Amino acid sequence: MAEKIYHYPLWIRIWHMCNALLCLTLIVTGVSMQFSEPDLTLVRFDLAVTVHNAAAILLSLNYVFFLVANKISGNIRFYRIPKDKPIGLMLQQFRYYSLGIFKGEKPPFPVSQERKFNPLQQIAYVVVVYVFLPLIIISGMGLLFPEIVIFRFFNVGGLFLTDLLHILIGFGITLFLVVHVYFCTMGVTLTSLFKGMINGWVEAH
Repeated sequence: MAEKIYHYPLWIRIWHMCNALLCLTLIVTGVSMQFSEPDLTLVRFDLAVTVHNAAAILLSLNYVFFLVANKISGNIRFYRIPKDKPIGLMLQQFRYYSLGIFKGEKPPFPVSQERKFNPLQQIAYVVVVYVFLPLIIISGMGLLFPEIVIFRFFNVGGLFLTDLLHILIGFGITLFLVVHVYFCTMGVTLTSLFKGMINGWVEAH
């Protein structure tokens, strides 16, 4: 029987659920606004704008909550990337995902009391949480309050660049969510990682 480790306290599970729902809402409404056509739309344009703005504000508040709780609880230690040959560690994990897992090999960095994420997960989560989310929030604020955006940057409209950044980061987060769900099927069983985000317990290999 696999060892179970309590890695996801209630506050993380609530934050994660809210974050997932808000991101999905922003993706659907964002796509609706970007590709709005009178005869073909996911959500009516005016409704999409209202819902998108409201979800964005809630996502920003949820993000601030995470930063504070992550620091106070000590959970931030799981996001610290090892300084000793991090590229080599990531390549080792990449080899496992691309080859080892299909040969029935054991994961090179199994979950433990002191390790919640493998090296590839660490870098992905750091990029998404500490780079992508701040950028999409800041660029979103720029679109919501265009008067705060630099008028021109290298002879290119500041609002255009802000919108372009917002769309590109949004696409990156969407891609991350798809990959994230796929890799969540690679636990001890197909559903063990999903169950872990519900009850807090992770099954170790």
